[in-house]
Amino acid sequence: MELITTYICKKFDIGVHDNMFGGTLMSLIDDAAGSYASQLCDTPRMVTIKFDELVFKKPVKVGNILKVYGKVVKFGNSSLELYMEIRKHNVYTGEQEIVTHTNVKFVRIDEEGNPIPISERVKLRYEERLKKYGKGLLTIEEKGSEKEIHNLN
Repeated sequence: MELITTYICKKFDIGVHDNMFGGTLMSLIDDAAGSYASQLCDTPRMVTIKFDELVFKKPVKVGNILKVYGKVVKFGNSSLELYMEIRKHNVYTGEQEIVTHTNVKFVRIDEEGNPIPISERVKLRYEERLKKYGKGLLTIEEKGSEKEIHNLN
């Protein structure tokens, strides 16, 4: 799985029971998953169409650091399904506890909002990167070496 983003729970994220609002966590997942899907598919036109079940396993308190991880479950013709996981990160020990997880499905759309295919190039590139780097999104340095390899071929 890839680390997509890190978030610190703030006072305005908290509900009446001194825990982070479930809707805020869901929004955090949707935002991270949407940006991940857009980067993987080379388009800002990815829309959320489905969230699977979301069970909140651990409370999140003010000051807790959350790490959002994701990975591709599968590419469809015009869709992308991601597995998303939020973990509480303990800065003292480095240990992490799963707060919640779910699958989220996105569809690539055109300007009118109609589904359009995700290119085979995108799917192939993801598979190649997964084999070589163990992830779909690369650092600037990794992208530089990737370009060098493609220029040699």
